[in-house]
Amino acid sequence: MDRMKLRCAILDDYQGVALAMADWSSLGPDVDVAVFRERFADEDAAAASLHDFDIVVLMRERTPFRASLFARLPKLKLLVTSGPRNASVDVAAAAARGVVFSGTTASPAPTAELTWALILGVARSIARENASLRANGPWQSTFGADLQGKRLGVLGLGRIGSHVARVGVAFGMDVVAWSQNLKPERAAEVGVRLARSKDELLETSDFVTIHLVLGDRTRGLLGAAELDRMRPSAYLINTSRAPIVDAAALLDALRRGRIAGAALDVFEEEPLAPGDPLRSLPNVLATPHLGYVSETNYRIFYGEAVEDIRAFLAGAPVRRILP
Repeated sequence: MDRMKLRCAILDDYQGVALAMADWSSLGPDVDVAVFRERFADEDAAAASLHDFDIVVLMRERTPFRASLFARLPKLKLLVTSGPRNASVDVAAAAARGVVFSGTTASPAPTAELTWALILGVARSIARENASLRANGPWQSTFGADLQGKRLGVLGLGRIGSHVARVGVAFGMDVVAWSQNLKPERAAEVGVRLARSKDELLETSDFVTIHLVLGDRTRGLLGAAELDRMRPSAYLINTSRAPIVDAAALLDALRRGRIAGAALDVFEEEPLAPGDPLRSLPNVLATPHLGYVSETNYRIFYGEAVEDIRAFLAGAPVRRILP
């Protein structure tokens, strides 16, 4: 590339840590880096703010990049996303406009660890008991659901699901797994059993945890009929993607007490709207999409984003994401 001053935007740095997580100065004096901490209200705001930028760095799926936005950013040459994929980016549109799209790697451990924090939290009513203690309320107002000897149903046995499943085995749980293409041999490698069907997993599990990639086959995978198959004493945990579960059906099941509760880290709209019922339902434990938010992952994301930019400037892009 010709030596010229380029502008690089880092988006959605909610916590103001992006510049400390990598050596952005290694990009040299020809790249000006600007950080946007606040989420854009809509596409118009994004287009207006990013119109003069050559490079944009995304933090996961916080800011969608659809074909219409690409069309409004004529200077954009490189788009970098944290993680190896980003469902909110129109990859075909990027390619059609000649925008190089690169990603990073990611550690599965932080999301798997948060999954277990949520399982333990909902099973032992940690948030409720902590709030009661801080308010000088009742001492021991709940009794917990045991894990040992209970069944953990894992939907999706990829890198994160496998990690979660192995911890379940260590807790002495009966762990079963299911996904459309999961084979018994793969389940056995992880030390768990392949459920005969999704229905069997839902009907027999005490805890159901979701670790699937969002796609055409998984969007709305759990609707009203599927939630009705779960035990009234069962808990649903979702640290994957919100649209895998029908939002209205889940809300109805929680309000009716059709399932004991849910532990959620992902939502249809993020940040979760003020006044959303999921913020106040007593049988919901919710966290603000913290699964990937850890020092390890942030250093990977931003460090490799810098590597992606340097490689692009050298004319040899790496970790490209293609249609």
